[in-house]
Amino acid sequence: MDVGSLPVELWRVILAYLPLPDLGRCCQVCRAWRELILSLDNTRWRQLCLGCSECRHPNWPSQPNLEPPSWREALKHHALASRTWAQNGPDHQSSACLLFFRRRKDRRVWHVGPGCEFETLRGALGVVGPYDRVVLHPGVYEEQAEVALKVPVELVGLGRLGEVALLVCMEQQCPTARLCNLVFMPPWFSTVVYKTTWGHVQLDNCNFEGAQLQIRGPGTCQARFCSFSQGSSAHLLGVVLSLLDSCDFSGSDTASVNVEGPPVSERNWACKHLACLARTFPSCAVSNSSSPFCPVAGSTGGPQPPGSNIKRDHVSIEDWQRRTGVDALCQGTVIEDGWSEGDHSEEESRNGENTKKHFTTDYKIPCDNHGLSHLLKPRADGSLPLASSPDPLPMTPEPLTFQQELERDPEAQMLATATLGCILRRCLFRDGKGGVHLSNYGQARLEGNIFRGLNYAVRCIQNSTIVMLRNEVCECRASGVFLRLSAEGLIAENNIHSNGEAGLDIRKGANPIIVCNKIHSGLRSGIVVLGKGKGSIRSNWIYNNKEAGVYILFSGNPVVSGNHIFQGQAAGIAVNENGRGIIKENVIKENQWGGIDIRRGGDPILKNNYICYGFSDGVVVGERGRGLIEGNHVYCNKGCGVWVMSSSLPQLLGNYINHNCMYGLAVFCRKDPENIEAREGNWQGQEGPGGEGGSGERRGVEGGGREGQENLNEEGELFAWESDLDSEDERHSARRSISVALVEANCMSYNGAVGLYVKSSEPLNVFANLVNNNHGTGIAVLQSSQLTRLVTNCVLENGRAGVTVERDCRVELRGNGIYENSGHGVSFYGSGQIVENDVFGNRGYGIQVTGSADIKVLRNRVQPAHGCGIAVVGPVKGVVHDNLLFQGHPGNKKTLLHMDPGNDNCVLRNNSILRHNNSYTSAPPWVLENPPPRPLASSPSGLSSSQYPSRLGISMTTRISATVESGCHSGSMFCSIL
Repeated sequence: MDVGSLPVELWRVILAYLPLPDLGRCCQVCRAWRELILSLDNTRWRQLCLGCSECRHPNWPSQPNLEPPSWREALKHHALASRTWAQNGPDHQSSACLLFFRRRKDRRVWHVGPGCEFETLRGALGVVGPYDRVVLHPGVYEEQAEVALKVPVELVGLGRLGEVALLVCMEQQCPTARLCNLVFMPPWFSTVVYKTTWGHVQLDNCNFEGAQLQIRGPGTCQARFCSFSQGSSAHLLGVVLSLLDSCDFSGSDTASVNVEGPPVSERNWACKHLACLARTFPSCAVSNSSSPFCPVAGSTGGPQPPGSNIKRDHVSIEDWQRRTGVDALCQGTVIEDGWSEGDHSEEESRNGENTKKHFTTDYKIPCDNHGLSHLLKPRADGSLPLASSPDPLPMTPEPLTFQQELERDPEAQMLATATLGCILRRCLFRDGKGGVHLSNYGQARLEGNIFRGLNYAVRCIQNSTIVMLRNEVCECRASGVFLRLSAEGLIAENNIHSNGEAGLDIRKGANPIIVCNKIHSGLRSGIVVLGKGKGSIRSNWIYNNKEAGVYILFSGNPVVSGNHIFQGQAAGIAVNENGRGIIKENVIKENQWGGIDIRRGGDPILKNNYICYGFSDGVVVGERGRGLIEGNHVYCNKGCGVWVMSSSLPQLLGNYINHNCMYGLAVFCRKDPENIEAREGNWQGQEGPGGEGGSGERRGVEGGGREGQENLNEEGELFAWESDLDSEDERHSARRSISVALVEANCMSYNGAVGLYVKSSEPLNVFANLVNNNHGTGIAVLQSSQLTRLVTNCVLENGRAGVTVERDCRVELRGNGIYENSGHGVSFYGSGQIVENDVFGNRGYGIQVTGSADIKVLRNRVQPAHGCGIAVVGPVKGVVHDNLLFQGHPGNKKTLLHMDPGNDNCVLRNNSILRHNNSYTSAPPWVLENPPPRPLASSPSGLSSSQYPSRLGISMTTRISATVESGCHSGSMFCSIL
């Protein structure tokens, strides 16, 4: 019959009455008929799929209201999956289908129930033949002893699910069996209702109520559309391969699924069929789609790392100030009692007025070719380098997609394609104690499941291996995923959110790969790594957690790279209590507290991160913090770029610290015992590790609004983590010995206050840094009872003085270039040395030495704009000799070398003064040669951090004891957390 003889709508009405076999026959008539039959997807195929008593809605139980892409494909998949149990036997290749139909022809159907052939299940099982079907009519069937299945058999409940209930304990002793449309409840003598040790069992549309399913390898199991409730669970011991698909687990007293033991070496016949069935599902491992997690609009980042996706979004500093309500200049902000960035000295103010006429190039000795000048010159394409750009970085590096991560990591690729152990797919775990528990080398693959309202979702311990792909883990009362005792695996593209503790908790040697997840909205931290936990944490979106996005402590040592960590209510990454780790190439932004917070023996390596737009400081190195901080971009934070305090030992190498609202780098080190507890935020009545009073660092990292520590020992367990830690000698045996804090080869520019602020009671080395265009002083040393060395730095075009040294400070200035600052070049009130510096073009004095300082001013080259070259004011002790002074503006009538009359304690000797001659009309005949302008080019790579490890062997790196003084920032947004 021609399809076109009737309207299509009428054909659809007629075909809607055909059963499934007749629809299949119509499909084989011709192409037109096939297309007509396929067009019935939302009508007849939907009716057939939902009317099948052996299955449920294709998206049950997690999304029962979401229609599948094709009802016909869903029904086809169900038909194929329901026949797995009958595919055992020898392979006959071409005659395989004939063998299958021969079995169907020989099968008998036995009815069990009142008025039927058999009234008891045991009686029917005593006479059934291989592959027979036993139909149980509605009723409750109870057996007082264990029932054995000795031949392959199919048990099917008649009617709706729930009308046939079995109170039995079955042991399968045959190669295969199928159970469908049944309710299992435990008999009086056992909670196990079904067990097999070597055969395959298929469970379709069954309910387990307070019962236990037990599968022991080489036995296998395939469960589809089953419900486990009222404390029911599935136990898989040494299984090679089992598949639990679209099952509902609720109300468990322990874990809903327990996987224990390594897969046994023996395989049963069903393994290859289950592996083939598992591969028919779309897999995350071969997904080519981009990451499903979208960044926050308007995100900004840094230069493009190799191989990353870059979102270009130009952001000017004015736009950021307007968006965040911040005045980045911070002018007039009181920084210390008795010292304000808003105050000028009287002399400096007068000089500032006089020098509103710029120090033109007609009188300036050229100094542009100093050793760090390449960091300031425009690039070949005309763009400005970071050090001289008035705008912050305009680009954001995006995390890699899952496919890109797999291409670069063979181990992750192998795990993503593995189909070994227990496979759980599209299941719902809800309202119970635990979801999935793996132990003793167990293996499991979890894909597309939902874990909601549990104590924990997944617990993986004792060398077990877990693969989690595209699951949702939410609203757990403790942490979402626990990994312990050398557990490992792949956790990728999951949505982990709204959990009571950490989203992921890694400890005791666990070493998972965690990539491309969305970890957010947690009531505590996003990821916690402690107790010698490891792991590779890459390309994740970690945001809006109440405490640290990533928290590393107690010898945790992960690799954290390529993540976006943002909008957290505490620190972005916190490293505490001897935590370690490699933290590189992350974008850490818009966090309420420090972008990275290091305290109490934390000793990480921070490389090439983008730490920006935070509501407090960029990097905080707190009490006894350590670490290598190298090649990072720290910018546009409301507080300081880097804040170092309290007995710390950091190394800062090759960082760009710019456009922060307050200091670029602040070093606070002198303790105030009276107020330290209040400032550090210690909790009353709480003792830190080892009985030390106060664990304020943890509060600074982990949420001051909560009482008590984060539950690092879940479920009430109490472990003495301190006893498991390495000794200090062992911990640092592989690291370079350091004794003095080192700040080397950094660029500190366009910050709202001082570029480098030092208030330290311990030694500090500051080498080869570029400090330019800050709104306050370039370098300010307010306290330095031990020697602070400022060597080969370039201090350029800052809004106030170039270098300021206050009373009672011990400072050495050697080999620096101090150019064109708006105040004095060097204002020195302390004691120490000013040796072999170039001080040119500053609007105040070149070098001013004041007070009762004990100072040596030797072999400097100085050219002021309008003021004195070198001024010795007050009862200064020391020597000023072998300096070379150049006249600046010809109209400058001030003495180039000045010392107050009556000062008998200071010796002026062998100083040279060069002035313009009367006929001077053009550029002066002076050029800085032998040596050229300082700082000298000791490292052609400039801020390239790769050159520095070999240079750091000379003990230049640091101990800084730092806490904020009683008058400093008391109660401020970024100091109170420390």
